[in-house]
Amino acid sequence: MNPLDPFDSNIQLLQKVLDLRSTNQRVIATNIANAETPGYSRKVFEFEEELQQAITATPGTLATTNSRHISLAPTDVNSVTGSVRTIKDTTGLGDENSVSVDTEMIDLSENELLYETAAQLLKKKIAMLSYIVREGK
Repeated sequence: MNPLDPFDSNIQLLQKVLDLRSTNQRVIATNIANAETPGYSRKVFEFEEELQQAITATPGTLATTNSRHISLAPTDVNSVTGSVRTIKDTTGLGDENSVSVDTEMIDLSENELLYETAAQLLKKKIAMLSYIVREGK
């Protein structure tokens, strides 16, 4: 067993989280930029469930002969891509724009906090590896 494997998998996970959070940031920013655009439908980037499935998946447990038989969740963190879902305006009022700036600002703040947390964790993991490489000096 390679003693650096736990670091490698954690670093890969944190890098993927940063990538996904960055994509989420762009989607939220696009919503905010289009808050006054008539007919614009709010977009939501969803990846948390897919990422959770990839983290808890046991590789090699299912085998299929055709990709249409069973919908398999990703078994590797690097294969998580997320998806953008469009939310149409259902109020029937106004210009059919489904963006609420207040909701977007809350989502933006939450995403920023989670991004910064992942970045700090990645920084600590890299510092630990650096410490190990320097043989504890």
